[in-house]
Amino acid sequence: MDATLLYIVMALGISTVFNLLLKRLGVSQIIGYILTGTVLVYTFDLQYLKGSTTLEHIGEFGIVFLMFTIGLEISLNKMNSMKKEIFLNGFLQVGVTAAVVYSIAHFIFGMETISAIILSLAFALSSTAVVLSYLKASKEIYTPYGQRATGILIFQDIAVIPILILLGFLTSSGDSSIAIILRDTAISAIIVVGLLFVVGKRLMTWLLHFSTSSEVEELFMGSVLFIVISASLLASFFGFTYSLGAFVAGMIIAETKYHHKVEFDIAPFKDILLGTFFIIVGMKIDFMYFLNHFWLTLGIFILVLIIKTLIMYMLLRPTSGHATSLKTALALSQVGEFSFVIFAVASNGGLLEKELEALFVLVVIFSMMVTPFFISKISASIDYLTREEYLAVDTKEFARRKDHVIVCGYSIIGKFVAKELEAVDAPHVIIDNSPKHVQEALRAGKEAYLGDMSKLSMLEALNAESSAAVIVTLDNIDKKRAICEAVLKHTNNINLIVKVASLQEINALQDLDITVMVDSKLEVGKVLVEKMMSCELR
Repeated sequence: MDATLLYIVMALGISTVFNLLLKRLGVSQIIGYILTGTVLVYTFDLQYLKGSTTLEHIGEFGIVFLMFTIGLEISLNKMNSMKKEIFLNGFLQVGVTAAVVYSIAHFIFGMETISAIILSLAFALSSTAVVLSYLKASKEIYTPYGQRATGILIFQDIAVIPILILLGFLTSSGDSSIAIILRDTAISAIIVVGLLFVVGKRLMTWLLHFSTSSEVEELFMGSVLFIVISASLLASFFGFTYSLGAFVAGMIIAETKYHHKVEFDIAPFKDILLGTFFIIVGMKIDFMYFLNHFWLTLGIFILVLIIKTLIMYMLLRPTSGHATSLKTALALSQVGEFSFVIFAVASNGGLLEKELEALFVLVVIFSMMVTPFFISKISASIDYLTREEYLAVDTKEFARRKDHVIVCGYSIIGKFVAKELEAVDAPHVIIDNSPKHVQEALRAGKEAYLGDMSKLSMLEALNAESSAAVIVTLDNIDKKRAICEAVLKHTNNINLIVKVASLQEINALQDLDITVMVDSKLEVGKVLVEKMMSCELR
């Protein structure tokens, strides 16, 4: 017990020191946690814990809470609107990447059929933990490439289930047919989804309502933890991954009025457990093996990065712009954490040699360590290379500007807002994250820039704290909330005017100190009545 406490204290101390130093260098905290795990293993001679099932389960709950928060972002309505990103793009990405990697591994490098299949399925997956953590922290999850990347990652997490079923079939020595396994899995999926959406939804809503009305924060937090862990265990009991159950639970809560509070309260647990996951990843590193196979590891990583980037870009390019396709492809070019599970199951079942498992695990770890260094540079680099930098904000000019109006969004409503501001001779500037909309505004003679108002750098560039007002005309409720939170956090006593289209949107934004919320349907109703009252009676 004393030794366990010592390891925990040392992990907290070492990770804190590493992350403080890395933060000054602008490096992701993920690297600090991975290095902490490696230092712990070699300092306290803990190599025997590398394959600990208990530690892996603890670490996996970092992914569980991450997927729960992603579920909170994606309600059933939003998932329906993202079905192309999730099911079409996701299926094509996993299927085509697996086929290409298998062909290269089997026909070019001469790997056995089973080993090549396992490798192709594992390398087709990307890192949910790394990519979604960055997208959420940077708020790029609301950008076009962020939405596409999120959709594909969700499909990949769902795809883990049939992949593990396939591995179970391959290791079962023919005890059960694939048809029976698929039938049992389909029945289990129906039971899990039915229990969560029919019984679970009512239970979750009642529990959150009861704990909220008690006005005891500990009860609310306990209720949330109970929901997440229960949903995860239910999914695991029926043979699915923990994270899938948590994701579905998050989607259910996203339909309630409690989802913003739940997301805020659960954040510390998610961050701590996600850090634990990366510490356990760092514990898997065999330093001497890495040194002896460094060039081979680097070569495989570069090859995988190039292959996955090219495939993803070619799949997205017919339906997306060049910059969006390239950003998404680069963001998903690494190998993900579920590959550890695939390699472990395959190795334990005798489908993969221990030497190959050690090499492939090292490639995955190396991939997850390198990704945080370049993922934060992807958006700016692609914008520069694709010549979108001429749309950038001139910060020197804005430093002298005051009492200007910032219009967020130049779609239909944004165009009318800009027209009315021009009619009253009010100085204004348009900001939009769609190059198409910005180009339309520029052609109309407007001052417009490409960017995301939910980012601190953009608020500072536009000198938002000295503006007369910020008008948000966007339709996406998640983007609206992200912008409102950023504006209110960055400025004091700002006039924030937001267009809303439903009671659901009003409820989602009512906890924010928004100056005016304009209900488009209500205002149309008022105008219709006013016009009727002005008509002559016949």
